[in-house]
Amino acid sequence: MYAMQYEITLPADYDMAIIRHRVATRGHLLDDFDGLGVKAYLVRERGVDGSPVNQYAPFYVWHRVAGMSRFLLGGAGFQGIVDSFGRPGVRHWTGAAFHRGTATSATAATRHTEPIPDGADPAEAIKPALDELAETAATHGVHSTVLAVDPQAWELVRFTLWEGTPEVKGHLHYQVLHTSVPHLDELTDGPAWSR
Repeated sequence: MYAMQYEITLPADYDMAIIRHRVATRGHLLDDFDGLGVKAYLVRERGVDGSPVNQYAPFYVWHRVAGMSRFLLGGAGFQGIVDSFGRPGVRHWTGAAFHRGTATSATAATRHTEPIPDGADPAEAIKPALDELAETAATHGVHSTVLAVDPQAWELVRFTLWEGTPEVKGHLHYQVLHTSVPHLDELTDGPAWSR
């Protein structure tokens, strides 16, 4: 399992209706993409939920690396982003755990990052985050939540899709314009290494 996100920061006066139209007309193209567990089409709007920027920032959870590679390098999706906005940097993380909640749709998302302290054993440092992820999944209104690790920076990222407005602080907040979930059922609950 792999997580991935690119962030396209737009001018402060950018008409976000352009992004909404883009997602409304193109979002369905990944609704059956092989290897994709979840794609959340996310935006942040300047002045909404404390965001200082306008941003288009899709987040992906891949259950197979071949799908991610085909999307990024095989001309099957990412090229549309490059053609419209230039080539953004793509952050990617090794999937650590995934849990589904009880919600069937998502209108909001949160992302929280935290460093794994220098000198800490990553296997031990991740245990509290795994417990917290399971607790988050049991929270009312959660669609799904993933924990992933950047092993270069030794940083954890927790990403959660919500059915309504989440009451969490210290996280980046996004609006969800669309979700593609072609292989959601192949993302099994729990730590990735226990599958």
